[in-house]
Amino acid sequence: MTIKILKELLLPFFTALGVVLGASIIGSLGSLLTFGSPLETMENLAKDVRIWALVVAIGGTFPTIRIIESGILGGQIGTLLRHFIVIIGAFFGSHIGYWIIMSFRGASK
Repeated sequence: MTIKILKELLLPFFTALGVVLGASIIGSLGSLLTFGSPLETMENLAKDVRIWALVVAIGGTFPTIRIIESGILGGQIGTLLRHFIVIIGAFFGSHIGYWIIMSFRGASK
């Protein structure tokens, strides 16, 4: 049972982390073509992508909202807790990704 909970926590965590890091790093390469600042672009992208990383990691918004609704109204507490764990994992993943980018940006100042 613990392995299943850990898997449901880690998969969204690393998915959100990868979305923030990948979008920030790869997206900042576009600023090289426009002669902008890659580090500034990386910081801006990390800020903007955090919420999208959360949405990607939980698998879209509407199915999750429907499952949460059925968990609350239908009394399916197990399903509700499972999705809460997924959301928490995704939130921490996107936050850690943002923190890594901000640390990288701070180190270069």
